[in-house]
Amino acid sequence: MDFSGSDTAVGPASADLLPDSVTTAVKVVVVGGFGAGKTTLVGAVSEIRPLTTEETMTQAGVGVDDPTGVERKTSTTVAMDFGRISISDKLVLYVFGTPGQERFWFLWNGLFEGALGAVVLVDTRRLEVSFEVIGRLEDRGVPFVVAVNGFPEAPSYPLDELRQALDLPPEVPIVACDARSRVSSRDTLMTLMRYLYELAAPSAG
Repeated sequence: MDFSGSDTAVGPASADLLPDSVTTAVKVVVVGGFGAGKTTLVGAVSEIRPLTTEETMTQAGVGVDDPTGVERKTSTTVAMDFGRISISDKLVLYVFGTPGQERFWFLWNGLFEGALGAVVLVDTRRLEVSFEVIGRLEDRGVPFVVAVNGFPEAPSYPLDELRQALDLPPEVPIVACDARSRVSSRDTLMTLMRYLYELAAPSAG
């Protein structure tokens, strides 16, 4: 293709440019089972137009992907989602969403490089999917918080019961979240940031 006759500059929109005041950027990852709401959360919280790799689900996934509980889902992330949110004038979070289908989990290796922590998004309709997700984070030694995405048709349980069901250590935060809400998604990320700060702070005494 010949672009020699074009004088139109191609690049990021001005609204997507990183402010000059930013001095620190932190990478975090949003993980969870298939259909847990990762793409929705990244899109809700991002202050820039999010990058998504959503593809239409096809017959190729029949017998491979388990759509139980999310039968109405028609698209899926095949590589990653990406967004950005400013915590202050100097600090921004780069938020990466992982694919939920197990056959794409090999991509986690690259997505977790340089990440300080993760949000595990949980769907109570398919709670068992979260066990292996959490296990993989524990094996990697990645700090994480758990956010229970409140789907309208999903069963509701007290957070203490979910902590027991997921076998979470008492120090790991677990919060309720609405991935469609920018405020709720932002608060979930702030819970992760506070937890990471606590882990990094020197022990008293």
